[in-house]
Amino acid sequence: MSYCKQEGKDRIIFVTKEDHEAPSNAELIEDDPNDPYEDQGLILPNGDINWNCPCLGGMASGPCGQQFKDAFSCFHYSKEEVKGSDCVENFRSMQECMQKYPELYPQDDDNDSAPSGGADTAPTDSVPTSSPDSTPATTENPAAS
Repeated sequence: MSYCKQEGKDRIIFVTKEDHEAPSNAELIEDDPNDPYEDQGLILPNGDINWNCPCLGGMASGPCGQQFKDAFSCFHYSKEEVKGSDCVENFRSMQECMQKYPELYPQDDDNDSAPSGGADTAPTDSVPTSSPDSTPATTENPAAS
């Protein structure tokens, strides 16, 4: 036996196995492209940038939001052969702003887990090495003699 239960703003519907066996008669409503609350993605149908897109991770707001918008807009609308090559100053300005707020915009360093000293800090006993003077060690098999 299926039934509905209201909990605050939520409506919980319990259904039976038999309810699932019957084909659904639900009618789907087509998305309204003019709905301001509808998730449109990064680029709106008219080609503009959707600054409210969750894919931007809030970068369009905050202390460097305007610099981000300037740099991203420049890149998006760039007509240069190498797209965005005319936006270097915008991205530099954004980067300088972000460096002023390291707690909000932490820098991901690829070298965090790598040794800082370079090749000479690698352990020498982990990889066997040979020199031109050395010859590989051989074991003699007394049974083969």
